[in-house]
Amino acid sequence: MRSTSLACLTLLAAAPVALAGQTAPTTPALKRAAATITAADVQRRIHIIADDSMMGRDTPSPGLEMTAQYVADEFKRFGLKPAGENGTWFQRYTISRRKIDVAHSHVGFMAGPHHLHADLSRDARFAFGGVPEKELHLAAVVLGGAYTAEDAGRLAVKGKAVILVVDYSKPLTPVLQQAAGAVIENGAAGIILLSNRDSATFAQRVANQAQVRIGVDGMGGVGSVPVVEVHERAVAAALAEAKLDPAAIRGSAVAVAQDVPGLTIGIGLKDEVLESATAPNTIGMLEGSDPKLKHEYVVYSAHMDHVGTAGRGSCQARGGDTICNGADDDGSGTVGVVELAEAFTQRGVRPKRSVLFMTVSGEEKGLFGSGYFAEHPTVPLESMVANINIDMIGRNWPDTIVAIGKEHSDLGERLARVQGANTDLNMVATDDRWPEENFYFRSDHFNFARKGVPILFFFNGVHDDYHQVSDSPDKIDADKTARIVRLLFHLGQEIANNPARPRWNPESYEKIVEKKPAA
Repeated sequence: MRSTSLACLTLLAAAPVALAGQTAPTTPALKRAAATITAADVQRRIHIIADDSMMGRDTPSPGLEMTAQYVADEFKRFGLKPAGENGTWFQRYTISRRKIDVAHSHVGFMAGPHHLHADLSRDARFAFGGVPEKELHLAAVVLGGAYTAEDAGRLAVKGKAVILVVDYSKPLTPVLQQAAGAVIENGAAGIILLSNRDSATFAQRVANQAQVRIGVDGMGGVGSVPVVEVHERAVAAALAEAKLDPAAIRGSAVAVAQDVPGLTIGIGLKDEVLESATAPNTIGMLEGSDPKLKHEYVVYSAHMDHVGTAGRGSCQARGGDTICNGADDDGSGTVGVVELAEAFTQRGVRPKRSVLFMTVSGEEKGLFGSGYFAEHPTVPLESMVANINIDMIGRNWPDTIVAIGKEHSDLGERLARVQGANTDLNMVATDDRWPEENFYFRSDHFNFARKGVPILFFFNGVHDDYHQVSDSPDKIDADKTARIVRLLFHLGQEIANNPARPRWNPESYEKIVEKKPAA
């Protein structure tokens, strides 16, 4: 590999200037760099990452660790800088198997002389969300009647407990979930679902709360707010003292949305950790050449994990084959990120903005690795100008790749310009073919999008080998994969050199990006 400082000097001396709304011409240096992305390299690396020795790269597993180290070793060989934690190539997060300790958990309703505890062994249940490290004592706000999500959004709830008066005798509507989301976004510290379920159904719900949960420690955000269902019979005296009539609120033809003076809610929850382990994200950085723009980042991402061995989920053994190799899902994307890192570090192509190359883990478990990175970024989120996410690009149509998210920002326009300037690649990036499948919300790019980073998601769709032992390296179309990655190289160069940052479409921003809690 060429020295990064030499590449920087070459670019400063010779690179053309890209204007906003234009795509810079493809220079000989860019062509040489793109040419390093070859079908032979793709095939070789797919056979390493999706080899049987990796045992399906489950999160966590020794195979995943070997994959993370392989990627880090390649990044180092190319001359990237470590961009993980503490000067390393890795960001590690903790995955825990845990369950609620019902014997030592309760919810308190305190009004006047009434200090009532609804025990989670009988009168309350943990519904979802986080488990606070210490008991919370919160002022109360009530929401019920014919309310809307807009009514919920107007409530002053920061640092308070929101009592959602739910009528479980009727079918629940999306408004309940929308209202819960709105108050969490506005800074609520806890949610109480005030319940009127029949005794048998409620008892079953209480029993089910002790099931094991798997999650990532330190995620924060929406998932950190405790949501507890409390049966109204257990706290009736405190409700009456606070002048709350649940039946009247449920029957109200208008929204009931107000503070509840004199009522304090205590939420004391305890988790029992059954088992914990850590998993890696691997992150490398190429520093940009421009003194100012190098503090902004284009992020390439792919998930390096898969589902492990047969018998987990939909992946079943076939004959003696028990390893779910995940060559396409997402060995192809992981190889794509490695190939891009090699191309970007060639002589004369260092862009003005910095570039992060990231392979995350835990995607198959629920976007764990990218979710943790979004909450604990190793560079400031606001400095990330775009995320290009690559998840399954090695199968299906030889000359087509689906680019999901084009309509949400001007990245779609930039992609069209880059594609038009590189027709020799014979690769067409089409719109989302399966909007009903909601793929926009199902891969790692979504954790960037919800934090305000414009994204494009490159995806070839599923196939008969998806999540099966038959998703093997020999079925990868390495030539197609290489041509897609070359297109993404030119796209990244356009974004990283263009003076203008990518722009969200306002309607999409309002719909997708999380609102920050009110100050």
